[in-house]
Amino acid sequence: MKFAEDNLNEGYFITSYDTGKLMVNGKTITTSLVIAPDQLIMDWSISDISQLSTGHIEKICRLKPELVLIGTGRQQCFPDIAIYAELIQSGIGVDIMDTAAACRTYNILNSEGRRVVAGLIQINDLPQT
Repeated sequence: MKFAEDNLNEGYFITSYDTGKLMVNGKTITTSLVIAPDQLIMDWSISDISQLSTGHIEKICRLKPELVLIGTGRQQCFPDIAIYAELIQSGIGVDIMDTAAACRTYNILNSEGRRVVAGLIQINDLPQT
């Protein structure tokens, strides 16, 4: 799916996604990642939601989000709440959804100026759009 082009000089936006790839500001990425309005972390070493750990969540917490989106691949799949309980206890909103929905939601919240951080898992499993 291709998105309308935003001003790519004003932070990180997901410009498109398709099976096997995601584009951030026009750059193709084929691995899992963490994206925030002002930071892109491409070494988020996770390829399946079952691998999500508190260590992965700690990496997201360091970015000081007001809301966290977790994209779980082709289908929405909830990890054990103990893994992301730290976010909830800190008053940070958490939304778990499939990766395609997380991409769309991230762009909307980012364009509204919200401090959203998305952890996008198993990008190679995206449905073709």
